[in-house]
Amino acid sequence: MVPDVSRGSRTIGLLHYLYRTSDIEAHIDPHLAAAYDPHLPDPGRDPNATFSDLAADLDLWVNALGDKAPNKHVWHCPVRTAPGDPTLSDDEWATVARRILAATGIAPDGDDQACRWIAVRHAPDHIHLVATLVRADRTRPRHHKDGTRAQAECRKIEKEFGLRRLKEGDGTAAQRPTTAERRKAERLGQDGASRELLREHVHRALAGATNEAEFFDRLAAEGVRIKKRLAPSGDVLGYSVAIVGDRNKAGEPIWYSGSKLAPDLSLPRIRKRFTASAEMPEPPAVLERSGATAPARARHFAAQATGEALDTLASGDDGAAAAQLIGVGEVLDALAQTSLGSTRTELREAARHFERATRSHIRAKDAEMYALRRAANQVVHSGTAFGHGPDGAATALVLDIVILAVVAAARWHAARNHAQQAEAAQRAADHLRAAYQVTAATPLAAMRAYGQRLPAPVRQRQTNAVRTTLPHLADRLQAEPGWHALTAVLDQAERAGHDATTLLTKAAAQRELDSADSISDVLVWRLQHLGYITPPASPPRSQRPRSASAPVSATSTVAHQQTSRVRRR
Repeated sequence: MVPDVSRGSRTIGLLHYLYRTSDIEAHIDPHLAAAYDPHLPDPGRDPNATFSDLAADLDLWVNALGDKAPNKHVWHCPVRTAPGDPTLSDDEWATVARRILAATGIAPDGDDQACRWIAVRHAPDHIHLVATLVRADRTRPRHHKDGTRAQAECRKIEKEFGLRRLKEGDGTAAQRPTTAERRKAERLGQDGASRELLREHVHRALAGATNEAEFFDRLAAEGVRIKKRLAPSGDVLGYSVAIVGDRNKAGEPIWYSGSKLAPDLSLPRIRKRFTASAEMPEPPAVLERSGATAPARARHFAAQATGEALDTLASGDDGAAAAQLIGVGEVLDALAQTSLGSTRTELREAARHFERATRSHIRAKDAEMYALRRAANQVVHSGTAFGHGPDGAATALVLDIVILAVVAAARWHAARNHAQQAEAAQRAADHLRAAYQVTAATPLAAMRAYGQRLPAPVRQRQTNAVRTTLPHLADRLQAEPGWHALTAVLDQAERAGHDATTLLTKAAAQRELDSADSISDVLVWRLQHLGYITPPASPPRSQRPRSASAPVSATSTVAHQQTSRVRRR
């Protein structure tokens, strides 16, 4: 059950919206489910009742104050059940309304001086609570933290009514769009409310940005309006952003400050990410090896940094772990804006959900996120990654490790009773898995095809290596569809000068394998990455003819060669 508290200034305007059915298909049979006065005329049931009369009744005590009346005197709170919940009756919704109004201080039980209110129902799954914020004794209601109190009461109601129990928050979530903001977004044809869209724009601009100038340049490139708040000295004190075309009645842009978008997007909080950015570790020299594209190199660096973040999440250092989660969020934003097609769509959704998992009351040790921020910077500046060839293989590789990090983040939050953050991380993981399936299909298919063409003696040698290194998993590995891809990568590792058994031992020792859906696929990506960052034990062997060539450990030569043939044609 989700309450959504907001305030307005026109009672009659809100009533017209709540009762309107002519152009809003979702509004069905609007009527009063409850009211402060059970005999209040209902425009939805009484043909003689008018909106003007109802608004005048609700505004009675407000109008009595004259010039002393509050500007935003209309208290509005839609309350919605979750999909799959049973449909509540009007009497049950009346009970819900009274409990929320009492819990928020708008209309405490037994208070005959309480604010006037109504509960309008125009759909099976929700009601709208409307109250005017002046009591009969001409004082204001004590409704401090009414949104939090409404949420807490809804958690109790869910349990008592047998409804789906939503996760409790901790006060660190970004402010959700109001009903009015959502309605306006629908009218403008936007993909979401301006507040939500702007939050995503700012996160994308921030991903890996090394300084304030770069952040604002990238934010401008996102196509949003920017207004900086300046001190007399000319120093920037803060910033606000607006969606182009989103204006108020006066024709002015509707601005949102960074702190209004999310607690961690204020300029002082953003600057903390830039602190000592010059000390960020440079990418390892191995990433500059020839034959790899810039996006592939950047993704290998991101995989390395994300793997280190996984170790931090298990270290017990909460401050360091909190910082790593922020860094993982930036890597996700960077990957989303440099991918294409359905992969880009899924990664954007993953980043949008995971954003909630990057905030809690645990104070992050900013220095701990530098490697991941550097990785995000590398990904953004490396350009768009194509879904085939070296780029596709490297993207699948980094997604494989990012999924592990996001799942680990969900467990980390759950262990600390961060219910909303844990759920957000799980939803992000679902979208990441979908992105991985799309991205990994082509490079894995190429590697499997090559593995099936390996000469019998070579296949036997790789089989022996697996049985020697992983005797307890060998039978399962050979039964998996990815077995041939694994033999292909092991063969390529040998031809690149690596000892296949040593490399496989390292890959298996990185993290447990038993819970993987496909152990062979996991080992393929680990071997790809290890083969990329590990110096060969001996000089590479000469490459075989093209018909028998295999994917180089990190850049998938099979896919690269196929791409090259297409270009030559």
